[in-house]
Order: sequence, then C-alpha cells, then structure tokens
Amino acid sequence: MGENVFLFIPNIIGYARIVFAFLSFYFMPYDYITATWMYLLSGFLDAIDGHAARYFNQSSKFGAMLDQLTDRCATMCLLVTLAILYPKYTLFFQISMTVDIASHWMHLHSAVLAGQQSHKAIDLEGNPILRHYYTNRVILFIMCAGNELFYCMLYLCYFNVGRTVSLGSTPVGLATIVCLLSAPIAIIKTGISVVQLYAASCNMVAIDVKERGKSD
Repeated sequence: MGENVFLFIPNIIGYARIVFAFLSFYFMPYDYITATWMYLLSGFLDAIDGHAARYFNQSSKFGAMLDQLTDRCATMCLLVTLAILYPKYTLFFQISMTVDIASHWMHLHSAVLAGQQSHKAIDLEGNPILRHYYTNRVILFIMCAGNELFYCMLYLCYFNVGRTVSLGSTPVGLATIVCLLSAPIAIIKTGISVVQLYAASCNMVAIDVKERGKSD
C-alpha cells in the first residue's frame, strides 16, 4: 500500500495554514488584532513547511500546489480587504492581485509543461533575477516576508498605528514606520513578479515553437 500523501507532515502544516488564514479572513472586518495574528501565523507556517518537507523527505507535487494556492489566495483576500478599507487605492490593489496571480500561474504551468518537478527549477540560468530569487533562501524570505509585512501593516494602520515615536517634531506610529520600511520590498517583489511573468511567457512560447516544429 502506497504512502498517504495527504497526511505528509508538511501537508498537515499546509492545512493548518489554511485554517489560520480563514480565521484571519473571518476576523478582518472587526477584530484587527486577532486577524493580524492569525494571518502572520499562517505566514510563519509557510516558512517552515518547506523545511519539514526536506527534513522528512516528504516533498510532493500536491504539497507544492497546496502551498502555492494558499499563498496566492491568502494575499488576494488581504488585498480585497485593503481595497475595501482604502477605496481610493482600489486600482493599486487590483493591479497587485493581477500581477501576483498571473505571474505565478504562468510560471507554474510553464514549469509543468516543460517537465520540471518544481516551478523554482525552470529557466533559472537564463534569468539572473529569478535565479537569485529562487535559489537564495535569504533573498526569497526577505522578499516574501517583506511583501506580506507591508500589506499587513497597511491593514493595521487603518485601525491603529500603534505606539508613536517622535521623528524630529513629528509623532509617527510604529506600524506606519514598518509599513514605510517594507514598502520598497513590496515594490521590488512586484517587479520580480513582472519579470517572472515575462520569463514564463517566453518559456511557454518556446514550448509552442518546439512542438510546432515537431509537427512540421
């Protein structure tokens, strides 16, 4: 009898991520403290499920897809909430959602069509930006964590900027400071997503050209 992939430890961690994410969505409209902690806890588990997969030798295609979908859906739901809280910036949040989902969707499917085991293993040598992004765990962690932190702090700032500190003669909330510090990371992360979308599109076209060449 084969292994039960559904019960792999990293996949169980993935299910916990989904539970915490949904709890966060539930509390977002009226309990910002609980919502923030639930969201951050879901994100923290994202940082350890990959380590668990490698440690227990339980990497799986299902786990990779579960992780990818949880990431995209969690960020998307947070951005929907931000669009409601900050209606003047709805277009910004819509663009952010579109770029994030489109780039990862295209990248994942181009990897699958190319016969790769992971979306992190396609055409990295030909693209130094994606190569460093996906092979350097420090860079990957900083980009992903910084991006999520930026949106979380935007959410917090709507309700409470936290303890204030004086910058010169101007009092500024700690949440506002963290938001401003993480904003450049979020911008860079979006730029990387655009590069990822372009590279994946090129890979898809290369696959098309190769297949059409075989049929001629």
